[in-house]
Amino acid sequence: MSVLQKKPQTKKTFETSEKHKDVRMSNLINAKSVSDIVRTSLGPRGMDKMIQDGKGEVLVSNDGATILSKIKIVHPAGRMMVDLSNSQDVNAGDGTTTVVVICGSLLQAAIDLLDKEIHPMKISESFRKAEVQGQKYLEEMAEPVKLLDNESLLKAAETSLSSKMVSQFSNIIGPIAVDAVMKITNPEVDTNVDLKNIRIIKKFGKTLEASKLVDGILFYQKIMHNAGGPSKIENAKIGLIQFQLSPPKTNMDMKLVITDYNKMDRMLRDERRYLIRMCKKIKDTGCNVLLIQKSILRDAVTNMALHILAKLKIMVIKDIERDEIEFISKTLNCKPIASIEGFVKEKLGSAGLVQEIGTSDGKLVQITDVPNKGKTVSVLIRGSNELLLDEAERSLHDALCVIRSLVKKKFLLPGGGAPEMEVSYRLREWAETLKGEEKMCVMKYAEALEIIPYTLSENAGLRSINVVTELYNEHKKGNKKMGLNVKKGVISDMWKDSVIQPFLVSSSALSLATELTGGILRVDDILYKK
Repeated sequence: MSVLQKKPQTKKTFETSEKHKDVRMSNLINAKSVSDIVRTSLGPRGMDKMIQDGKGEVLVSNDGATILSKIKIVHPAGRMMVDLSNSQDVNAGDGTTTVVVICGSLLQAAIDLLDKEIHPMKISESFRKAEVQGQKYLEEMAEPVKLLDNESLLKAAETSLSSKMVSQFSNIIGPIAVDAVMKITNPEVDTNVDLKNIRIIKKFGKTLEASKLVDGILFYQKIMHNAGGPSKIENAKIGLIQFQLSPPKTNMDMKLVITDYNKMDRMLRDERRYLIRMCKKIKDTGCNVLLIQKSILRDAVTNMALHILAKLKIMVIKDIERDEIEFISKTLNCKPIASIEGFVKEKLGSAGLVQEIGTSDGKLVQITDVPNKGKTVSVLIRGSNELLLDEAERSLHDALCVIRSLVKKKFLLPGGGAPEMEVSYRLREWAETLKGEEKMCVMKYAEALEIIPYTLSENAGLRSINVVTELYNEHKKGNKKMGLNVKKGVISDMWKDSVIQPFLVSSSALSLATELTGGILRVDDILYKK
């Protein structure tokens, strides 16, 4: 009888196996190192990062998505962390630092489990099961919110702003964000918000306290005063044109040579008559404000045309960008006009007042009393320097996204690390019902979620181990709403302290972080295209 013998492992097979381990470990370590960059920026006491580009321009921010998008990351796994932060920004708009920190902690947990010779696929599957269970626990502790409850919406917005550079102005930015979203939303019907309907204009001068919400449109472009045209129009009839008020030109491969002065005078007279006919046709429709799209082929409007329009008492605003057309059309209820033949009264928009407003950094055009109130709004942000203006814009965007998250999913969770600690505690209990390697993986997953309250306390200068232990004991007693009040440095009821956040932020962060961890675990080689 022959005895089957196991074929000895060849050197080549051994080297291949070791290579896969090295590649996987390299991916995990490099991805985790990216999370370590932004970890110190988490929470109201988080630190800011100063980023300088190749041109010497400086950016200061503590927003996770902004920081990661501005730094150069070479390793593919590290770039996946940048994509993770961007995904959270798209899904929820807030929690971009949180999702990266959670993912980094899960990656460290995966490294520890790999050291115990647990297969990466087993780790990935167990983490996914733990995440599904964790989502159930989040749903159980979530509280419903009505979109007509402005107080709750404002608390959620101010919680988001508490970790920003402009947190001292949260009482200004928060109400602007809430009012802006609610003006373009039907609370009873809408399940999403298109933030493109909110136009943000930045202007130097004064402080953030001078920022305001405008029920209309603001333009960087100035009114053309070259020929003495009007600077204020009431009961405006507004035309939006995409053609040029200038004489036609020859084709690029042709040229016109005039050698006789009489013919030159005739050509100039013809050009003048051509422009007069166009301007009179515009005036005949009742139009008294003309918005002209920026042209790359030839001058959108000539000095002669401006002179004629000024004589006809028509206000002109030129160089309207292509990406502004949709917003303007929706706000003013007008239609873009592509040719002078199509310039008819039915395509005009209307507004109660069009005027120039002065600022210390120049003038803006403001259009108010628009017909389509409730479809679009504009926000004017003021600030003393460019860094502050940029950070205020990012902070306002995050606050807008927080309110949008509540429109999408009308549930709130306590902040201060309370959701992560509750899920961590409940998962530890659930892990006791499991066996073997799966139990070890779930326990590690639960332990990894404690990174949020740990980091919040660490960044606030508190004794992290004591804080996490005390918070764990509170949740063990059934106090689901207990979290870390970073500003007071104590464990307290987050609902009473008005530290709340949208359910979608925590839910999305947990889901995306788990998904990416599993994805990195399943990679055992890096190949490059030719």
